[in-house]
Amino acid sequence: MKLKLKLIASLFALFTITNLNAQHKSNFKTKIDSVITAQNLISFNGVILISKNDKVIYTKAVGYKNIEDKIPLKLDDQFEIMSNTKQITSVLLLKEVEKGRVNLNDPIKKYIPTLTQNWADSVTVHQLLNHTHGIVALDKPLLFTPGTDFKYGNLSNVLLGKIIENSTKKSYREVANELFKELKMTNTFCYVADGTHNLTTGYINDKNRFEPTKNELINEENLPADGVISTANDLLIWNNFLHNGKILSNKMYKLMTTASAQSQHNVFGKEKQGYGYNIRIAQENNVNYIGHTGLGNGFSSLNIYIPKNSISIIVLENNMSNDSQLYYYYETMIKNIVLKSISNKKF
Repeated sequence: MKLKLKLIASLFALFTITNLNAQHKSNFKTKIDSVITAQNLISFNGVILISKNDKVIYTKAVGYKNIEDKIPLKLDDQFEIMSNTKQITSVLLLKEVEKGRVNLNDPIKKYIPTLTQNWADSVTVHQLLNHTHGIVALDKPLLFTPGTDFKYGNLSNVLLGKIIENSTKKSYREVANELFKELKMTNTFCYVADGTHNLTTGYINDKNRFEPTKNELINEENLPADGVISTANDLLIWNNFLHNGKILSNKMYKLMTTASAQSQHNVFGKEKQGYGYNIRIAQENNVNYIGHTGLGNGFSSLNIYIPKNSISIIVLENNMSNDSQLYYYYETMIKNIVLKSISNKKF
């Protein structure tokens, strides 16, 4: 009888410890749930996907695809990912480098002969990729000597798109959509005004009053900078292929994800962090990670990958504050919760 009671007590203790450990490990989920449902200065309206070792461990869809019609968001709804497009443009360009059609150290004039500016003979493809080119406008002088400073902007990716088009003899749209098809990213494509499928409506949020936008930022010219439409699930496919050596060669991937410039962005901290080819290389809470943000047209996005733990953090919102102090409000908090949990070995 005593032996039976001891056995029951041992099993109960084991169950309790296992249950506590499970709660301990999943604490980051509870914290994220608490953050996105709290009454804050701006409401969360979007989707979240977190994966580890290619396995989805957390998903959430909160709010509406269309607020006026009260259509609830779903995980497979499509969002404008804005500047997260730039990472895709880098990959398309590096694939041309792999084929020997483009040299990173060549002046861009070689690949865009229509450029008549003097700086076209000094700015290199490499400097377009890491925003150290100094170009602020086609009709203005360089802001600084190429390679000596960092200035983020869309124009460099518009020019990269032209290099891709001249190298492939195809439109940027064709080249990008061909890659999405190859990777089976079936819900991802370059923006078309009358060709969107499950695209959510983007909103400007003014103290939780929502005003729909009109997609005025995207046109055929700037597709390489911010024109890709995607879903959380498709971006996970992208991460799994890109960061596991299934799109680029190891050499090209290393060039892309190695810091060749320094840049500060509030989502990634108050200090300057590394910047590669349209991707940020950062460290917080002793966790190294890479990724980028996207903002505009009433959309906000964050796509982060943590190599050591094979973790993806993907946040897509069709909700953008008109107060710049609240840009990436939830993206930053969600990222911080996950990084802190990893650092404390609670993930």
